[in-house]
Amino acid sequence: MQTKNKKRVLLKLSGEALAGEKKTGFDYDTVKNVASEVKKLHDTGVQIGIVIGGGNFWRGRTGEEITRSRADQIGMLATVMNCVYVSDVFRGCGMESVVFTPFVCGGFSKLYSVDETEKSLNDGKIVFFAGGTGHPYFSTDTATALRAIEIGADRILLAKAIDGVYDSDPKINPDAKRYDEISIEDVISQKLQAIDLTASIMCMENKMPMTVFLLNEKDSIINAYNGTLTTGTKITV
Repeated sequence: MQTKNKKRVLLKLSGEALAGEKKTGFDYDTVKNVASEVKKLHDTGVQIGIVIGGGNFWRGRTGEEITRSRADQIGMLATVMNCVYVSDVFRGCGMESVVFTPFVCGGFSKLYSVDETEKSLNDGKIVFFAGGTGHPYFSTDTATALRAIEIGADRILLAKAIDGVYDSDPKINPDAKRYDEISIEDVISQKLQAIDLTASIMCMENKMPMTVFLLNEKDSIINAYNGTLTTGTKITV
């Protein structure tokens, strides 16, 4: 559990957003910009845990020709690749980092535990949570909610390739309305796609607020933390 008076957040990064215009793999400039923003926030004393989606390489639903369990396992490995890459870029920007996985992953990561995570955060390291929950049928959204609750984060910052929560899919409906603020109960009752249902219920039950915002805007992570976004959606509990 979080040490009293410590500022702590869980940042969820969209894999697709990290790919930039390429839509797949990594866009180094995008990742470098993320690292620069995180460092500025970290330098103010904020402790930061990070979960990265795997959509720039693989999504569980991508592999329709194989079983869901195997497809999800491949997705878990995609998040490990993302965390290993991004954590190394972070190190190049002057931050100490550690990658945790919920399963043994050779020399690439450390086996996740709450105690080890707490020590790493208090030692000033950026902590990456790779591999999802370690189980199929659970998304990285669920892993984000779970880790945020376990480490006692103040809130979740959900950085996506879209600028907030909408009442319908803006790619399909040009008249879709973006919410500036919405309760987690309304997200669940309206079946909005900001975050998956399991994660939403976990956040509701554990009173974990979040902010959903577009990653690829200048200072978006810092503004999301400070509550000074010009766009984005605040999800209250």
